[in-house]
Amino acid sequence: MSRIGKKLLEIPTGVTITVAEDNTVTVKGPKGELTRQFHADMKINIEDNTLTVERPSDNKEHRALHGTTRSIIGNMVEGVNKGFEKALEIIGVGYRAQKSGNKLIINAGYSHPVEMVPEAGLEVEVPSNTKVIVKGIDKERVGALAANIRAVRPPEPYKGKGIRYEGEYVRRKEGKTAK
Repeated sequence: MSRIGKKLLEIPTGVTITVAEDNTVTVKGPKGELTRQFHADMKINIEDNTLTVERPSDNKEHRALHGTTRSIIGNMVEGVNKGFEKALEIIGVGYRAQKSGNKLIINAGYSHPVEMVPEAGLEVEVPSNTKVIVKGIDKERVGALAANIRAVRPPEPYKGKGIRYEGEYVRRKEGKTAK
């Protein structure tokens, strides 16, 4: 049985969870509200201050959905309670980022600056011109925006230049050798 799926999810104070008939889960908290529809076979129960997810059978699809459903609901609860953030660092001479209004402008060695506008519900901070922080309540959307920013100029293995996640290790390669 799924170890993650079996875990009870403690609902923190200030967070309310409602489950509709079509397995649509709505989580409201101090930072906002998230709604998501889950597979109809999964049974989501709320008793006292705990949430449990049960599966109807042990077939492969239900086993896969069990832990996934529990993890996604857990991330929704954490998002509306604390929020998520992903930090990126920009490495390279002349590579920098700046924020203009709601737009993120990245100079990453191209002939033009790359402009990105985060979708509603996401916030981008630029504490220094070589650091970008993406914040939001939906873990999936925060990760997707951070991946799109990284994709502007992924780190290359020879000099290590590019945009990388904070703490990401980039394996370096040796350059050409002279004979």
